[in-house]
Amino acid sequence: QVQLVQSGGGSVQSGGSLRLSCTGSGFIFSHAGMSWYREVPGKQRELVVGNIGDTTRYGDSMKGRFTISRDNAKNTVSLQMNSLKPEDTGVYYCWAYVSQKGFWGQGTQVTVSS
Repeated sequence: QVQLVQSGGGSVQSGGSLRLSCTGSGFIFSHAGMSWYREVPGKQRELVVGNIGDTTRYGDSMKGRFTISRDNAKNTVSLQMNSLKPEDTGVYYCWAYVSQKGFWGQGTQVTVSS
């Protein structure tokens, strides 16, 4: 079965950086669309960045600060987050689109203090 296991995250001061990783199993990773979403307090879950093949799409407030990368050989997708702001605080989720279905990671807390 499809499994996504997240790691990374934590707490950082404003302007700092964090890196999240997500390792997938149970599917052909290189064929999957991989994305990161987040839930920030008071808002609906929103797209941080999505990637499939050569196509990458970033949420407006993340452009220039967040970078997605994937290592298909290691079945891993990562999210490098720089210049973090307090409003980036929330729970971040890895999401895989596999065989026309979506699967979620367990979520990782990111806290940015001012």
